[in-house]
Amino acid sequence: MATKHKGTAAERSLQRMFWEAGWACVRVAGSGSGSFPNPDLLAGNILRKLAVECKSTSGDSVYIPKEDIEALKSFAGIFGAEAWIAVKFDNKGWHFMNLEDLKETESSFAIRWKDMELKGLSFRELIGK
Repeated sequence: MATKHKGTAAERSLQRMFWEAGWACVRVAGSGSGSFPNPDLLAGNILRKLAVECKSTSGDSVYIPKEDIEALKSFAGIFGAEAWIAVKFDNKGWHFMNLEDLKETESSFAIRWKDMELKGLSFRELIGK
């Protein structure tokens, strides 16, 4: 499966999970490609709003450029949403990390499975179920 198609399919699967859990959720068209900051997904209920950047990997880690994290932080601040990184590790499902828990490298932020196990949240934990 091509990388872009795999990412789109992953975003749609997470969008479906939010709806099935009773949350509203939309995919943002052109996320990451426009001149304005925007997340991959916006999800919310009566109590919370989440701006989510989604990644999918067959490996044990993902790297996210610093500019992408800054854009997510900027959007979430203006929109009044919580900023989260969602990573779908193959055979481990979706897990979520708060921006404050990301590990900074020289040019990006790294999320490793071992760190996600320690500091990340499962989908059920994220939505409070």
